[in-house]
Amino acid sequence: MNKEVKIDMSSVLAADKDWWRGGVIYQIYPRSFQDSTGDGIGDLRGIVQRMDHIASLGVDAIWISPFFTSPMKDFGYDVSNYCDVDPMFGTLADFDAVIEAAHARGIRVMIDQVLSHTSDQHPWFAESRQSRDNDKADWFVWADPKEDGTPPNNWLSIFGGPAWQWDARREQYYLHNFLTSQPDLNFHCPAVQDALLDAVRFWLDRGVDGFRLDTINFYVHDKDLRDNPALPVDMRDDSIAPRVNPYNHQHHLYSKNQPENLAFLRRFRALLDEYPAAAAVGEVGDAQKGLEIMAEYTSGGDKVHMCYSFEFLSKHAPTAGRVAEVWDRVGSVIDDGWACWAFSNHDVVRHSSRWNLGDAGLRCLTTLMMTMRGTACIYQGEELGLTEADVAYEDLQDPYGIEFWPEFKGRDGCRTPMVWQASNSDAGFSAGKPWLPVASEHLGRAVEAQEGNADAILHHYRRAIAMRRNELTLAKGEQSPVTTQGPVAVFTRTHDGEEIFCAFNLGEAEAPITLPAGDWQMMGAELGGAAPDATTLAPWQCLLARRAI
Repeated sequence: MNKEVKIDMSSVLAADKDWWRGGVIYQIYPRSFQDSTGDGIGDLRGIVQRMDHIASLGVDAIWISPFFTSPMKDFGYDVSNYCDVDPMFGTLADFDAVIEAAHARGIRVMIDQVLSHTSDQHPWFAESRQSRDNDKADWFVWADPKEDGTPPNNWLSIFGGPAWQWDARREQYYLHNFLTSQPDLNFHCPAVQDALLDAVRFWLDRGVDGFRLDTINFYVHDKDLRDNPALPVDMRDDSIAPRVNPYNHQHHLYSKNQPENLAFLRRFRALLDEYPAAAAVGEVGDAQKGLEIMAEYTSGGDKVHMCYSFEFLSKHAPTAGRVAEVWDRVGSVIDDGWACWAFSNHDVVRHSSRWNLGDAGLRCLTTLMMTMRGTACIYQGEELGLTEADVAYEDLQDPYGIEFWPEFKGRDGCRTPMVWQASNSDAGFSAGKPWLPVASEHLGRAVEAQEGNADAILHHYRRAIAMRRNELTLAKGEQSPVTTQGPVAVFTRTHDGEEIFCAFNLGEAEAPITLPAGDWQMMGAELGGAAPDATTLAPWQCLLARRAI
């Protein structure tokens, strides 16, 4: 009788230190993924229940948005305990079950780390605000008022209004780049950095494979608290904050992007390097020089492994010209750094609605993402082609949307529950009333409805991800600059004696295409790609071909 041999997948996963180069990450917003208890809020056990769906996509890792203890003023991005699970999401044992279920399927687990600020209910802040001379008095950014009692400088909050909140206990202002209930930590204090790295180590020891670092360029502020200069009207960009937010009126030279941040990132990387294959991706929130910061933070192999900025999370549709423009900037600033590309996440309008895309456009852009150099990050529901949900004002949960309604409706529209079943008004997400309503227009795109349809966009995602995983040239290879042939974006990928030609018609009309002379073999037929002898591409069609070099 043959004895079953159990493979230690944790050891297998740890063996590939460079898994993140060219990998595919699946973002889970846990409140909206799967509810296992019937309270209408997704949880960690729900993620375990749906792990087979994640595995079926062929992704390398999951990124789980915050599940830590929190008053939930910003839905977990206001942490009151870095080393525990909020009861809303379960327990530490439930998190261990997520690790076990993911690793058993060859999937790595990355978790959000919100290091720039805490909740005002965190014990650190509760102590810090008591006096100017307690043990944690300088753990947060405190400043005296000006002589007239106004805030110490002109810095603004992303969530609207001044970035300073008066505290009567200390008779000082504290800095908050986001909600007033999210005080900023003082990274100029060595003890703060030590405490945060201890929390990072806690999760590494628990088995996580990496981190997504929230607002990575906000960690350090200017010690001298200098005023930010005004930003000329023609330079204002609403990719980070909505157009109606005065945050866009400033050039944030001093409230973020400080050079001292590099020293902390080196400490962070040194800690991760103690573990076999841990990796981190940073979120760079900057409208003026996001790619430059990405390059700086990922260069040299001694800071974070990869970063994403907002070039493809913005309202600007990825026309051939736009893709070429982004890659021209990438080529000019990124040397040995590494980009992570995303079209949607929990903070922006879903790209199907943001760019007014039909299924053909969604398929083409998915294939484009899986052929570009870098790491790819997809957001739950994206694989179903979900649109932005229209959430009524009375159902809004997001304080950002409530503040700027109706000109900006906030982030609830991309956070509505995942749709698993078309026959259930709650889409198989919960046995109770969901915390946000299920969009009725999403039901026809439920996982259950798409599984039996070989032409569904869900299967296109699976095929595109499989192609990337199976083709080392696409995952690890070099990339040429992007050129344009009318509405067609063209580039090549090369690796180890192979060249792959990639062309994408990103327009609504048929367009001519010219393939360089050579012995090209067709790729991507399963993705609707054209043959190498094609002279035109249909709207939203790609042409992928390979040859030896």
